[in-house]
Amino acid sequence: MAKDTFFTTNASLNVGGKLLDLSQAKIMGIINLTPDSFYSNSRFIGEKEILVQVQKMLAEGADILDLGAYSTRPGADEISPEEETKRLLPVIKLIKSNFRDAIISVDTFRASVARLAVEAGADIINDISGGELDAEMFATIAQLQVPYILMHHRGTPKTMHLLTNYDDLLADVTYYFSEKIEKLKSLGVKDIVIDPGFGFAKNTEQNFLLLHHLSNFKLLDVPVLVGLSRKSMVWKSLQITAHEALNGTSVLNTIALQNGANILRVHDVAEAKQCITLLNLVKG
Repeated sequence: MAKDTFFTTNASLNVGGKLLDLSQAKIMGIINLTPDSFYSNSRFIGEKEILVQVQKMLAEGADILDLGAYSTRPGADEISPEEETKRLLPVIKLIKSNFRDAIISVDTFRASVARLAVEAGADIINDISGGELDAEMFATIAQLQVPYILMHHRGTPKTMHLLTNYDDLLADVTYYFSEKIEKLKSLGVKDIVIDPGFGFAKNTEQNFLLLHHLSNFKLLDVPVLVGLSRKSMVWKSLQITAHEALNGTSVLNTIALQNGANILRVHDVAEAKQCITLLNLVKG
């Protein structure tokens, strides 16, 4: 790829009857409602703390807020659907009552949680399992008619680190997406975003291979979300910690944008916004 070539899309998402234009990359800010997410600075519990963080992220340029009440870090313990909704639903209502126009994505692989979240005011469902951990998810999304983020994964958070053997990583991931996109469209789902799933059933070398070839997924003709923020592929490669991985994250986010990412899922909104702004100036 020539260094001055940038991949763009005219895609948009129908979010509650309003179009979210993805011809310019958008930012998804991460808000974890869990006590055990891998990056401790992304964990928010009390109402005041959550509202302060939401206001900060929106002011810094977040287009979407991604709420997660179930940690999907490698080796994470399971929680019940009841515990997940107990953590999640009050926060959705809290945010919507204070920031009416905020776009809320919910990070869940459970259809029942997805339904309750949308009923509470969530706008997007972000499913790390691609519908494989709950057979009802695709039909539920079709009924709810909300945008759906389809991530590539294998196994569960407890087992995924053991499932990194592929015949051909790029071909396997592309086939995974093509089959699931076809199934979703056959059910009437119109707004689909794909996420290659960096760190999910991929080792460090595989993560960098996916990033290098990210533009290949444009062949699927759907927007691409990239979640690289402070992940181990950054800090382990640099022999630092997740808390020291902001600069490395910005570097990889820039590469992702050059290779066609439409949405950056990040812990650090202001820095991601700077990446997008500067790349837009390069494009002219």
